[in-house]
Amino acid sequence: MTRTLTGGCLCGAVRYQAAAEPQMVGDCYCVDCRRSSGTTHCTHAVFVAEAVKVSGAVSRYERAADSGNLVTRAFCPRCGSAVYSTNAAMPGMIFIRASSLDDLEAVAPGMTVYASRAPSWARLNTDGPVFQEMVEGGPQSVLQGD
Repeated sequence: MTRTLTGGCLCGAVRYQAAAEPQMVGDCYCVDCRRSSGTTHCTHAVFVAEAVKVSGAVSRYERAADSGNLVTRAFCPRCGSAVYSTNAAMPGMIFIRASSLDDLEAVAPGMTVYASRAPSWARLNTDGPVFQEMVEGGPQSVLQGD
């Protein structure tokens, strides 16, 4: 039986339910993730978008990633909390900010990307593979098992 993961923004205006297991969970230390999170990195839980239902209005910010792929970040227009993002290179997938989950123990990162961009004082998770930059072929290569 598949569990349902829930979460949302700080003020509660944006909520979501993910009725699936994440395809992968990873930490990203790229500049955009650091700046958009206000800390050293973001932890993303990647789901098939069809399994995630979002309620409440979100604002979006689009920016090309280092790869050139367009990343769209969705956040609450009321409290500013980052909730999820999408990546043009991975249509049909949604990257939920793990920090927005109601149960922070529900997922754990299995990989780290852009480790070379982490500050020296960050403690990298070495329980899974650690990539100094992006995974060759992008995160979709991990999902596809390339």
